[in-house]
Amino acid sequence: MAEGEPAAEPKKVVHIYPLVENSDMSEDMKNEAIELIVTACEKYSTNNELAASLIKEQLDKKFGPSWHAIVGEGFGFDISYECNTLLYLFFGGNVGICIWKC
Repeated sequence: MAEGEPAAEPKKVVHIYPLVENSDMSEDMKNEAIELIVTACEKYSTNNELAASLIKEQLDKKFGPSWHAIVGEGFGFDISYECNTLLYLFFGGNVGICIWKC
């Protein structure tokens, strides 16, 4: 580094893979849901509402109604859901995604 140049800021580590926090889904269902979530979040990287809407629509088509999806930062939840239908993960750093069926 040359004299007078500002010090480089440390790089923020951003996970580019989904980080599953909690799930009670079967492995096959979980893998399909994660693939769908990643696609939606990459397609609508700047609009969490559209990503959540796409995730919900695709889950309803694939696994039957009535799915719910939350995509965002800094949220908490306390939900009732059907057994074997909950998935909570992080993608792209601090974007949380929670899906469940009830």
